[in-house]
Amino acid sequence: MCVVLVGGMDRLRKEYETEARKKGIELRVYSRLVPRLSRKIKNVDAIILFTNKVSHEARKQVLTAHRENDIPLIQLHSCGLSSLKRCLAQLTAQA
Repeated sequence: MCVVLVGGMDRLRKEYETEARKKGIELRVYSRLVPRLSRKIKNVDAIILFTNKVSHEARKQVLTAHRENDIPLIQLHSCGLSSLKRCLAQLTAQA
């Protein structure tokens, strides 16, 4: 399963990836807006969006990819490691 995380804190990037690896999930982390973000996230199984640490433009591109490609989207205001753990547990339970 491949999941994209948009937002979050740069200093927690390694912890995010380690936690996903423990659950058998490939996690791509985009903590900042990158060019053509909506194109880069179109072939994934789910998107997690941390809304408090992301630009409006990045959020807009995530929502575009979500709508156009019918990708499940989980939006959270908190960007801590425990929030990510809950999201990953929810995704693995659904799979």
